[in-house]
Amino acid sequence: MKKENTRGMSRRKFLESSTKATAATAIALSGFPTIVPASVFGKNAPSNMINIGQIGIGRIARGHDLPSTLVCEDARIMALADFDGLRQESGKKYIEDWYAKKTGKANYVDVKMYDHYQDLLANKDIDAVIISTPDHWHAQVAIEAALAGKHIYCQKPTSLTIEEGRTMSDMIRKTNVVFQLGSQQRSVNPWPQFKRACELVRNGRIGTLQTVRVGLPGDPAGGIATEMPTPERFNYDAWLGSTPYIYYTLDRAHSQTDVNSRPGWLRLEQFGAGMITGWGVHHIDIAHWGMNAEYTGPIEAEATVDFPKKGLWNVHGDFEVNMKYASGVNMVVNGKYANGIKFEGTDGWIFCTRGDAAVTASDPKSNNGKKPSLEASDPKILASVIGPNEIHLYDSPEQHRNWLDCIKNKKPNISPIEVAHRSCSACLVGHAAMKMAGQKLYFDPSKEKFKSNAEANKLLSRPQRYPYGTSYIKTKMA
Repeated sequence: MKKENTRGMSRRKFLESSTKATAATAIALSGFPTIVPASVFGKNAPSNMINIGQIGIGRIARGHDLPSTLVCEDARIMALADFDGLRQESGKKYIEDWYAKKTGKANYVDVKMYDHYQDLLANKDIDAVIISTPDHWHAQVAIEAALAGKHIYCQKPTSLTIEEGRTMSDMIRKTNVVFQLGSQQRSVNPWPQFKRACELVRNGRIGTLQTVRVGLPGDPAGGIATEMPTPERFNYDAWLGSTPYIYYTLDRAHSQTDVNSRPGWLRLEQFGAGMITGWGVHHIDIAHWGMNAEYTGPIEAEATVDFPKKGLWNVHGDFEVNMKYASGVNMVVNGKYANGIKFEGTDGWIFCTRGDAAVTASDPKSNNGKKPSLEASDPKILASVIGPNEIHLYDSPEQHRNWLDCIKNKKPNISPIEVAHRSCSACLVGHAAMKMAGQKLYFDPSKEKFKSNAEANKLLSRPQRYPYGTSYIKTKMA
């Protein structure tokens, strides 16, 4: 089988770096007693299982991460943490009801609830965590989890800024924990078409790749900005985390009655960049996979964009981002294209999409109608057989399953931290181009800096509100 090559920094180099840089690390937090006694489970005792803490128990956790993990026989959700007390209680019930239905035992497991995720990380019985928090909390929680020796499954986008993402990638590789990004379009269950498309592109079935077109919608304006009393059991100050303090209003946070609804924070730049990172990490991750650009990023970017002029929500609406890579491939991202990724080469094109599928019920709907999930300029391209000596990309059955397998077998996983960071950082370069609309930005993916543009470089990081943020994490390296 032909080995997979990479441009720029190689996958092998990052893996070797991770191994050599392994260091003993710790956070000064107190321990907790065992949650579930081994006698309860017999052959499925916690010592034989991967014990997991769920951090953030809202829409994406219940609609995707928990259902995909609970079905795995070698995983047990033992604890959860959330800044919202109501969500803690309903999340505990969700997990315990699931186990009760599966086993027929009403008291099969007692899920421990934590007000603060640091206390969950201090529990030595927990082997791994799933991070399903709002975007602005991903990096800090992941770094602290790595320092606590916990393996990590983290929802996308990887980070709020490029600087934060670099800190996150470096620390996770040093601690040598297994990090998996929730970029599930890479796994063949439920969407084998993305891997298939990338293999065909990487093996030259459309000739020399020239352009990648990514269809990605913007978000609508709206939201009620009226100040409201903070819900009694919601630790709003902690939830804001490293971002500036601002008064509470429901449309800035999440519903207090419908945990499955799309939260308002997704549409506020205080907590993210909008759809360019929200779904953009999914699609640009696949674009990078097909481009053989997983360990690099764009070298040029420019954009046109409409930002809302009224209402609470302020992430981008309609937009177009054009990015160029050192390979000569151009990437165009906008909402006018069909939702998905189209690879265009000298000898044809391939398009892949989820179709009408969404991860959760409140995700944006595709504008593709009955468009096939995989199509090409010539049907013969899709019928092509990848030979034994050609490039065969990583085969993962399902994203959560792959993560658990790699925790146990210590083999590389499909969406490791540096690949995850590069997918996110490309999106953030595109967002910087939106903020600097009218200018062409020149980016150095090796140094992760914009060239000769001080204003653009200010967008690589954000001020962090003490004591929250990656800048204030206390580490003790051996």
